[in-house]
Amino acid sequence: MLNRVRSAVAHLVSSGGAPPPRSKSPDLPNTTSALPAAPPEAPRSPPARAGSGSAVPVKTAEARASFSRPTFLQLSPGGLRRADDHSGRAVQSPPDTGRRLPWSTGYAEVINAGKSRHNEDQACCEVVYVEGRRSVSGVPREPSRGQGLCFYYWGLFDGHAGGGAAEMASRLLHRHIREQLKDLVEILQDPSPPPLCLPSTPEAPTSSDSSHLVAPQSCWSSHKEVTHESLVVGAIENAFQLMDEQMARERRGHQVEGGCCALVVVYLLGKIYVANAGDSRAIIVRNGEIIPMSREFTPETERQRLQLLGFLKPELLGGEFTHLEFPRRVQSKELGQRMLYRDQNMTGWAYKKIELEDLRFPLVCGEGKKARVMATIGVTRGLGDHNLKVCSSTLPIKPFLSCFPEVQVYDLTQYEHCPDDVLVLGTDGLWDVTSDCEVAATVDRVLSTFEPNDPNNKLGSGDDISVFIIPLGGPGTYS
Repeated sequence: MLNRVRSAVAHLVSSGGAPPPRSKSPDLPNTTSALPAAPPEAPRSPPARAGSGSAVPVKTAEARASFSRPTFLQLSPGGLRRADDHSGRAVQSPPDTGRRLPWSTGYAEVINAGKSRHNEDQACCEVVYVEGRRSVSGVPREPSRGQGLCFYYWGLFDGHAGGGAAEMASRLLHRHIREQLKDLVEILQDPSPPPLCLPSTPEAPTSSDSSHLVAPQSCWSSHKEVTHESLVVGAIENAFQLMDEQMARERRGHQVEGGCCALVVVYLLGKIYVANAGDSRAIIVRNGEIIPMSREFTPETERQRLQLLGFLKPELLGGEFTHLEFPRRVQSKELGQRMLYRDQNMTGWAYKKIELEDLRFPLVCGEGKKARVMATIGVTRGLGDHNLKVCSSTLPIKPFLSCFPEVQVYDLTQYEHCPDDVLVLGTDGLWDVTSDCEVAATVDRVLSTFEPNDPNNKLGSGDDISVFIIPLGGPGTYS
């Protein structure tokens, strides 16, 4: 199964020439039998170094030293140089030797065709153990491995304006998720509804009498039902926010340049949680059926949210932009005329009289892949971008960008899966050049025939491409 998944991934990202056939290897061992108490700080593949006799400019050497790829690729310095070659665009995937990816996962990536200096995508694949922080009863307990939980974790981070944010997120986001789950370990293993409040810790200050602030009981119905599933969703959402706040604090000292879209999958207690902040995409292919597990967040899909923020806080527009949208840029000669427009409340179009402030540049402009916020960035959710400013201006764009993901849940226990059912995660470089149906067909064909040298269905893109393929069926994958 592992070789078939590898081959399917390589077919998706290849831009020319098939990947070399790999030797047959045994199935993935049971990774839960030796879970680390805490995942180690993920080292990166070593930076490529110039030979002792080569005359490499200082700038190039510094840039090269900062370039890294996911640890699980196990790239040598020579392999790292090949991975950074825009002309060769060699497909990179984990080797047969060494530790394999959990859950028989397949991964492959290819660098862009010159869009940026380096591959700014990053990826992470971990099995993470969570030790509970406290007992729900409030009684401290001795740390015990048997009382904890583990979750499988996959993350794709599509960097822009530099690779620092993507690299940092790939090392740390799963740790933030682990921290958020520590309070939930005992709750998630208890079938009864979650408690409304957690017990106070001894050092927590006691609250004064606030009964005069409480509304009459008649105002309240019975409290809302909260599911275990929604607690996990909330933990993931909070982890994204904490990751973004850490980037804001450390962006200067740790050179966290740029930003990144983040697509994360967590498998916990029989359910898959797909969290997306950006324009990457996840689909499930099940018995030939395609099930979307994410949606892209772009200036077009989030137009109304952006316009509402611009309407409520016009100071964020700096007197340079208008929150209204017009079919094209308004010209001064059209003052006083009635032109099509729409605002934050509208999905359709109407006419309005053009006024002087309508001559400002629109907050959201363009369409498709050319749509931009403040004429600058084409995604509206992600991590980082704390230093991003409007071109030739000091106006920050970050207030319009959200770090919160949309989380969709898939219950694996509700369906029977065959060995060829998979979850496909891909950065936008893949989806820019192919459709969900084409990806599903390629995966199905390769998994069913397993021809590593088949040159058909090679995909090319000007952007970095990173892809995970995670089998949903097959023996032993849900242990």
